[in-house]
Amino acid sequence: MERPYDVVVVGAGAAGLLCAGTAAGRGLRVLLLEKNLRPGRKILITGKGRCNLTNNCDVPDFLKAVRHGNRFLYSAASRFSPRDTMEFFESLGVELKTERGNRVFPVSDKSSEIVDALAGFIRRSGVEWKQCACREVLWQEGQVTGVLTDEGQTIPARHVVIATGGLSYPLTGSTGDGYTMAQKLGHTLVPTRPSLVPVVIREGWCAQVMGLSLRNVVLSIWDRQSGKKIFEELGEMLFTHFGVSGPLVLSGSSHMEKNPDQYEMKIDLKPALDEKQLDTRLLRDFEKFKNKDFSNSLGELYPRKLIPVMVELSGIPKTAKVHQITKEQRHKLVKLTKGFTLSPKSFRPVEEAVVTAGGVSTGEVNPKTMESKLVSGLYFAGEVLDLDAYTGGYNLQIAFSTGYLAGSSIPVGE
Repeated sequence: MERPYDVVVVGAGAAGLLCAGTAAGRGLRVLLLEKNLRPGRKILITGKGRCNLTNNCDVPDFLKAVRHGNRFLYSAASRFSPRDTMEFFESLGVELKTERGNRVFPVSDKSSEIVDALAGFIRRSGVEWKQCACREVLWQEGQVTGVLTDEGQTIPARHVVIATGGLSYPLTGSTGDGYTMAQKLGHTLVPTRPSLVPVVIREGWCAQVMGLSLRNVVLSIWDRQSGKKIFEELGEMLFTHFGVSGPLVLSGSSHMEKNPDQYEMKIDLKPALDEKQLDTRLLRDFEKFKNKDFSNSLGELYPRKLIPVMVELSGIPKTAKVHQITKEQRHKLVKLTKGFTLSPKSFRPVEEAVVTAGGVSTGEVNPKTMESKLVSGLYFAGEVLDLDAYTGGYNLQIAFSTGYLAGSSIPVGE
């Protein structure tokens, strides 16, 4: 029997990389298992390939942005805060910048720089690397004893960290393996569902405007049953062949905890103008184009692709001369512009979600160490846990905070 590793970390994503490097830097013998050829594949696609690695905020504001598990994360966030994340990457030579919404990116706008920095970090820390998948975590009498790889190899270890991610973007390696491992060890799995996910819309005209990006609009989401507004934010969204996506939609989707068809989305296309100001704007445009057809008078108000839809929904004949439009018709157009309504039908599959909600129950994990309360020597980090947050760098921060805490909590010198 070969000498056991102090730690085997399963999964080389954001949480696994920081965990492995942190543990090895403390003198522990660490093996990192990853089924992909390269580490950090999901990091490479975050922030549209630019990597929104954290949010430049303090710990209380970070925790407010966590949808599920913010109390559980208090110790992890306090030990490794967003500021610590920024200082960590800057110490590795990565220049950072803060953009709208306090989103933090590398100055290079290249997510590969973040992955390369983490790869250099684990290499210098002395982490050993093996490309293979973990089939299961081995344990005996309530104590971790090692792992079994898909190659049939048993690797002895005193401690194992499951950092395999969730179910989103399975091509990056997030295929739910960690959930199966955890359940075999007696852990409860909170049902998984997509979070930060595109939304399928009932209105068929969405396909007509596919590719249209709306900037500086306000999206609000309303619960049809209670009549309450559950989300409202200014930003950018995108129409697709199936419905809507983009930052606003992804953020809003995380608030939709019932069936999507129980909600209504409204877009304020002109949030800088109230209804009276918008009506004045319309009067000015209509005076300018008074002898044109209605459909040819809206080019300065709406994106070109959206005009046919707005004409149809307004109920005003497209060939009506502008000077013939009544005050009532104009007011209806104002209402439509300030409350452009969409009917959600469903979420896109969890495989297309930015993160997975649900996962290993945090009630069975020690929040001060990330160690299992059920199996000694077993730790968890990252998206495999029942933790998720809004878009804006918060989910990667969860990975970094939990990864660091796990890596710094494993005992040395046993």
